[in-house]
Amino acid sequence: MIITRWQAPLVPSKTQVHMILEAEGLEPFDETYAPQTKIPEHRHPFAEVRIIVAGEMLFNISGNQFVLRPGDRVEIPANTKHTHTSQGTEECLCVCAQRAI
Repeated sequence: MIITRWQAPLVPSKTQVHMILEAEGLEPFDETYAPQTKIPEHRHPFAEVRIIVAGEMLFNISGNQFVLRPGDRVEIPANTKHTHTSQGTEECLCVCAQRAI
């Protein structure tokens, strides 16, 4: 798992996040979660890349819990058990992509 915290004063827009992931050769797509939506434990046969555009998301990856905020990024290795929950009172918008292993 790789977590990258956004350090700049201005967070990237959804369009800019799409451009960042496309520049890496990925095909980004959007996911929007209502407040307090919990996605149960699951895993994927591919690496998952997720960047938060709006709202907050709490992750639990193999027992490690952390919150991502706008601009923050996580890369979850293939076949890694994880859950995530949208935090706060606003919708959480993520831009996601799949990286083949």
